[in-house]
Amino acid sequence: QVQLVESGGGLVQAGGSRRLSCATSGSIFGIYAMGWYRQAPGKERELVAFLPDGGFAVYADSVKGRFTISRDIAKNTLYLQMNSLKPEDTAIYYCNAIRGGRPVFDSWGQGTQVTVSS
Repeated sequence: QVQLVESGGGLVQAGGSRRLSCATSGSIFGIYAMGWYRQAPGKERELVAFLPDGGFAVYADSVKGRFTISRDIAKNTLYLQMNSLKPEDTAIYYCNAIRGGRPVFDSWGQGTQVTVSS
């Protein structure tokens, strides 16, 4: 079972930046597309950034132009660079592999909390 470990969250002021990391225990890059999800209090988990294997990244409209997803294959690590953060970006952020538009692994990591103050 692949493990997903997210890190890099914290408290940041509106307009600030944060870089999240997702370390994976196996070499899943090159097999699956990868994505970053987030879940705000009282809301469903949503996909905010998607990186197809060998393709171009796709972003939710709410983060387009502000967030950048990338990966380091040698380090088995996925990243999410978040700029111009807004209070509505406050959520727990998770990563997962994606296949057929759905998350691959049922066992999610613990996520990393991002809190944006106004």
